[in-house]
Amino acid sequence: MKKISIVALAIFSLFAVSSCKSSKESAYKNAYEEARLAEGKGEQSDAVEIVPVASSTTKNIAEDTTYRTEKVVVASGNETALKAFSVVCGSYSTKNNADNLRNSLLSEGYPAIVVQNSETGMYRVICASYDTKEEAASSRAQFKAAHPNNSDFQKAWLLYNK
Repeated sequence: MKKISIVALAIFSLFAVSSCKSSKESAYKNAYEEARLAEGKGEQSDAVEIVPVASSTTKNIAEDTTYRTEKVVVASGNETALKAFSVVCGSYSTKNNADNLRNSLLSEGYPAIVVQNSETGMYRVICASYDTKEEAASSRAQFKAAHPNNSDFQKAWLLYNK
């Protein structure tokens, strides 16, 4: 009698386990088939509108006309090239380093000059200089766009010569 009970229990357990597995498999299979059919018919789920994220701290660099005011004098280059607003692409404590960057920019076609801050003694490398801050801001944006892989040039800033 015990043998029959054990065999019956084993058979019952086998049916119980196999029926659970097949119902899960069939549910997954049905969902898969529905998705595949929907894809084949070109059906799509509800459309999702993608809205760009805007940050209040993000500025268009061409519109950013913030500038730093310093009193500078030309140390290397054409003195008449220095206007009221300039695009500074490098700052150095030694003139030799500033002249090296200036020469590199000259070879790229920029009218670069080196100026010295009379208060701090720092040498600023200017890649372009303009009468208005809007022109300078636009030039800075173009300069940054022309050198996307140069992290130092991405820090270019505007200088107002007082």
